Amino acid sequence: MTRTGTRTGTLPGTRPSRAVRAVLAPVLLTLACLLVPLGTLSTWAAYEIGDSGRYVSAMAPLAADPGVQDAVGAAVTTGIMANISVGPLQSTVEQYLHDAVVSFTDTPAFQNAWNTANKAAHEAVQRALDEGGTGAVTLDLAPVTQQVKRQLQDDGVPFAAQIPVTHTEITVVSAGDLAGLRRWFHLLQLAGPWPPLASLVLTAAGLLLAPRRRRALVATALGMALAAAALLIALPIARSLTLGDVDSDTDKAAAGAVYDALTQSMRTVSWVIVGVGAAVAVAAWLTGRFGIGLPGRGAGRAAGRAAGSPVRPYPECREAVPGRAFT
Repeated sequence: MTRTGTRTGTLPGTRPSRAVRAVLAPVLLTLACLLVPLGTLSTWAAYEIGDSGRYVSAMAPLAADPGVQDAVGAAVTTGIMANISVGPLQSTVEQYLHDAVVSFTDTPAFQNAWNTANKAAHEAVQRALDEGGTGAVTLDLAPVTQQVKRQLQDDGVPFAAQIPVTHTEITVVSAGDLAGLRRWFHLLQLAGPWPPLASLVLTAAGLLLAPRRRRALVATALGMALAAAALLIALPIARSLTLGDVDSDTDKAAAGAVYDALTQSMRTVSWVIVGVGAAVAVAAWLTGRFGIGLPGRGAGRAAGRAAGSPVRPYPECREAVPGRAFT
């Protein structure tokens, strides 16, 4: 047996790297959490709003929404009455037309007309975002007017033939709102899936570097759940701000239904992240609470001791323990 010389100080190459890991891991994991709401927004912008088929599918159920039906009925009726004159029967005819349009909104023909109008509106919105248009984006209700005219003619209404098929429009995005949204929305669509992918990579790297991985996993899961919850809180605030400039109650109800339909996928994804994050955090905490270890070097050494194999100190320990000799 030979006695090693005594040394004081730190284990070579261990504490400095541990200190770096202790600083770098929280930074990476914090960035991963912050990317959660951004990733939800970017994927929504690219694959929900940026895709014509998904946009029309999201808007299709609104054909049966009472607020949307009332708004369409009011807009089409106003457009028709502006172009016909029936003398003292004006108010009676207007009410009759409004009831006819609202009745038409319950038919499959209106669903087809609604989908066609929304597809054209989506193309206009995307073109304005890509090319920088300055005008407002509108939903053209001419297909609805055409169908109402045909229905009234089939019912034998005397003045039905006089109804002009005008391009009655509902504003989807005002010119002022479009100018403010264009830059940020275009950037979100360009980002697409990259923020959520970056969040996953940063999470994996941060957990690998973390000195205490269980605690890091609990903190990261809770952080992601809180980040998703923050987006859930921001969505109704944005809804209130968006509807603040809408004047009539009918238009406000329709605009609110449109906002809810277009943001439904974001709310769903955010709730999933909140639920999964909370579940992972609780599971990781419980495994630590009840002594269920994570696989690692400590678990391997404990298994070796249980099997009766001799435990030999690491080479650096031979130098770090003064007054002891190791063979």
